[in-house]
Amino acid sequence: MKFYRNSAEARAELGMAPGVDVSAVEAEYPFLTNDYYLRLIDPAAGTADPIYRQSFPAPEELADRSSSFDPLAENEQMPTPRLIHRFRDRVVLLTTGKCAMRCRFCFRKRTWKQGADFPDLTASELKRATEYLTAHPEIREVLVSGGDPLMLGKSRLREILTALAAVPSIEILRVGSRIPVVAPELLDEEYAALLGSFPGLWFATHFNHPRELTPEARAACTRLIRAGVPVVNQTVLLKGVNDDAGVLEELFRTLVSWKVKPHYLFHVDPVRGVRHFATGIASGLEILRAFRPRLSSLATPTFAIDLPEGGGKVALQPEYGRDGRYLDLHERKLIAYGEFNSPID
Repeated sequence: MKFYRNSAEARAELGMAPGVDVSAVEAEYPFLTNDYYLRLIDPAAGTADPIYRQSFPAPEELADRSSSFDPLAENEQMPTPRLIHRFRDRVVLLTTGKCAMRCRFCFRKRTWKQGADFPDLTASELKRATEYLTAHPEIREVLVSGGDPLMLGKSRLREILTALAAVPSIEILRVGSRIPVVAPELLDEEYAALLGSFPGLWFATHFNHPRELTPEARAACTRLIRAGVPVVNQTVLLKGVNDDAGVLEELFRTLVSWKVKPHYLFHVDPVRGVRHFATGIASGLEILRAFRPRLSSLATPTFAIDLPEGGGKVALQPEYGRDGRYLDLHERKLIAYGEFNSPID
């Protein structure tokens, strides 16, 4: 796999003219992509291409100087280094800052700005994390995140998963990775077998656009599923990338046909350097409303926001009724639910 760390070099590889000078953006938020993901870009579409927008720096990244780098208060909710404990029964373990590309909408942009990658999880940090988990048996689930945990390599990831699985109260491990989307050849049969060897392990990936649904990406997901690993998908609603009901419908229908469950559709987090991707919550609710008559519950993710100040996720729905009357499927009329609104005394 070839990596590109200079956007001008990557544009030249695509046969694109130099374009707007983004050297100041790259100095603060470095550029990184790879040859696989680069090939998904249509050079004729220019900067409007949805893959280009996700991976190439834009001047708008420097326009926001007031938003927080850590609006979700992750650093404040770390009882031990690298371990985020926000919800009672589950935690997030940040294992690395490495990724196969730098997504321009990343909500952990603070960990790689100005080239300062989050270092890999150390043995001491892992030990402190497992000691904390052992002391808090109410915690049942660990999301192994980063960066991208699959960039650690098979041996180190096995060590981390084995240590977590050895904690008596841990029932579920979740690995969050964009590798099936941005570098699917890295998720080979050996990796799939490793992940499948842990009972209760789920894999959460991150497709944002139908153009990412390549044969290589499908093969990576299939390897996981055949190894007994359930796969869910989290999508971020991004202005100029996928803020269209038709685009998202195609994405979610295809994922379901691959046996990948669309899990969440997130409004972009209020992180400094990503505000230009925000669509507004109302836009997401309208897209969800458009799904209602034409997309099954299997294919419809939960639309959610992640509250600032560590407030956690909130699922959102459009309004469908009032005064005991509810919109029909096609939203042509309100229908009374009648006596079933109240239980029998």
